[in-house]
Amino acid sequence: MEPVLKLRGVDFDYGATPVLRGIDLEVGRGELLGILGPNGSGKSTLLGLMDGVLNPKRGTIEITGIPLKDLGRGAVARKIAMVAQENRFRFSFSVIQLVLMGRFPYLKPLRMEGEEDMAVARGALEATHCIELADRPIHELSGGEKQRALIARALAQEPQAILLDEPTSFLDLRFKREIFRLIGHLSRERGLSVVVVSHDIDLVSQYCSRILMLKDGAVFEVGEPQAVIIAPNVEAVFDCPVRIERHPVTGRPRVSVL
Repeated sequence: MEPVLKLRGVDFDYGATPVLRGIDLEVGRGELLGILGPNGSGKSTLLGLMDGVLNPKRGTIEITGIPLKDLGRGAVARKIAMVAQENRFRFSFSVIQLVLMGRFPYLKPLRMEGEEDMAVARGALEATHCIELADRPIHELSGGEKQRALIARALAQEPQAILLDEPTSFLDLRFKREIFRLIGHLSRERGLSVVVVSHDIDLVSQYCSRILMLKDGAVFEVGEPQAVIIAPNVEAVFDCPVRIERHPVTGRPRVSVL
């Protein structure tokens, strides 16, 4: 089966500063891929390349077999949705207004949302378990509620891939687990390709089907959690001693810093 996202030999620089080198990666349909790495390893930059807001210096990026560079922003937005780490709103939109913003790739200039757009938006709210928040102002939501609403906005784009940059930052333990369970469910049940950047090794290990480890802008390791989250890898990438144990219920690896 053709991968949804495919990167081959991707390099990227910020001016004279190299950031990513020789990135080869495929993301399959219905896969939840976690990206791990220390600060400055290129994680968020890699998401920006996948989203088409950054252009590689070398290499190719394809979405469903089509070179990303050949697609306009509207066409990209109908295939890929991004949930950024920083989301600031100057106005206190309601949740349903926020989610309807995800319909912009399908609207002609000056055209208002119609019944179909509203139906898609409400379906996205139901899928993210926040339909009861539809009329609430976004500024009144808790961190976990706001993150679910932002994922609903991404779903309203009806994409084939969703990219999330640190979706559990500043959330408590309950909401961290809830967000990862939600994106895992969406990847399985809807066949969405989901790529999530996170600093939380244990959450990524427990919920992702595969993990990509970055170090110094290059792929250090990629594979299933049991193969990637081993002490030599974690110590080499994060430069600290660790102990790896098995979760008593899932059997997946979890990490303790020594």
